[in-house]
Amino acid sequence: MELRTLRYFVAVAEELHFGRAAARLHMSQPPLSRAIKQLEAVFGAALFDRSSAGVRLTGAGSVLLDEARALLEQAEQVHARVAAAAGAATLTVGILGDGADPDAARLAEAFRARHPHVEVRVRETDLTDPTCGLHAGLVDVALTRGPFDATGLAARELRADPVGALLRADDPLARGDRLRLADLADRRWFLFPQGTDGVWQTYWSGGAAREGPVVRAVQECRQAVLWNGTVGMTPLGHEPGRGLTVVPLADMEPSRVLVAWRAGDANPLIRSFVRIATDTYRR
Repeated sequence: MELRTLRYFVAVAEELHFGRAAARLHMSQPPLSRAIKQLEAVFGAALFDRSSAGVRLTGAGSVLLDEARALLEQAEQVHARVAAAAGAATLTVGILGDGADPDAARLAEAFRARHPHVEVRVRETDLTDPTCGLHAGLVDVALTRGPFDATGLAARELRADPVGALLRADDPLARGDRLRLADLADRRWFLFPQGTDGVWQTYWSGGAAREGPVVRAVQECRQAVLWNGTVGMTPLGHEPGRGLTVVPLADMEPSRVLVAWRAGDANPLIRSFVRIATDTYRR
């Protein structure tokens, strides 16, 4: 029974779907199914009930899930302690500079408790790089928002935040309880610089070509609205600041908070960070 096989099992147990688990593991489904069947043969028991209604854990599978998580966590801690003794336990985390996130603070506390000897280096980026330096190889893992060009990257969704239109408080549109993108069609929007990830720009422009001032940071977005009456989008949970307000957008997909890393990176500290982030944001 290998640690890799246990990781396969945990992925299926958490997703309860072989296809999604295979995508999460960046592998095809047939070898994943074979690995689970081999694991069931080792234990002499079915770990999943498979039916037309879907996949669910058996009693044996539920027990193994708890044990597998504990074993994988212990393996990650062993690697981290050995790396620390060798003076090599560092992790560079990219963070999108889009405002304070209380879940990120809880994540920092949980990671520090799990890996007290790991030096965490933080690289904050502005809104022009949603991968926070992953594509450039500047960070090991990123706390960011999607969508963006994920070529060569892996990501796990942590939270989905509804978004709204960022407006001046005295804007006539600010009087409504809810808006649609069509209500903002004739307005100037704040935009990101030329060369910014196209998928990212399209989302924050509401899926349409826009005109307006170029911004790079959250505060610049707010100032563009405050001084010029420009509009744009922001997560509903963000405090807009004095003189501004946020009105929910009824026809926009939520902004998804992600943890992302380079696909295939075998650094166990990254795996541990992703696991701790997933657990922290679910609470």
